Amino acid sequence: KKPNEFCRFMIWFTMDWLMNLFRIKVTVKGREKLPKEPCVIVSNHRSDFDPLVTWQVLWNYDLAFICKPPVFRIPIFGRIIRRFCFMPINREDPREAMRTINHAASLIQNDEVSVAVYPEGTRSKECRLLEFHSGVLKIAQKANVPVVVATVQGTEKICRNFPWRRSKIELDVLEVIPAERVKAERSTALGDYARRLMAEKLGER
Repeated sequence: KKPNEFCRFMIWFTMDWLMNLFRIKVTVKGREKLPKEPCVIVSNHRSDFDPLVTWQVLWNYDLAFICKPPVFRIPIFGRIIRRFCFMPINREDPREAMRTINHAASLIQNDEVSVAVYPEGTRSKECRLLEFHSGVLKIAQKANVPVVVATVQGTEKICRNFPWRRSKIELDVLEVIPAERVKAERSTALGDYARRLMAEKLGER
């Protein structure tokens, strides 16, 4: 129901250590657009490093990620992220998925965390945008908060670059969709709009 501060420190320490180990340098563009209040952040998904990078550079938002259930079965790590309100979502079971969405919205409303989601549902191995599962945007609608649309580029090269080369990552904050618009539109329309913004930034049509 609320993040554990010790687990928060452990996540920060682990991710900071990994960022240094893999020699990851992140440039954030559009940071000035970010809202001061809690929000839902949506981004493309290219690598298992995406949450690490996003969490680390936006640490002050106390991000809790919506993840696939297998992540929570990783020894030790799975238990730590659960204690910091990371949430599994089972898209094969609509009722269970809706419970996760409702829980995420309540955490935001209680000012415990902001929530980050990858609407593609899985990482794109070809580094091209996949179709969106826009239902996760109901989190923002239920919590009545803005949606931050962002892209991340370069994370797919981290494993290839390690240990000889530094990896330069770019995280772009493209647009903040205000809470009023989020509330007024259907989640599918919001998802289509967010995907168009990402596709334009990534040079996809």
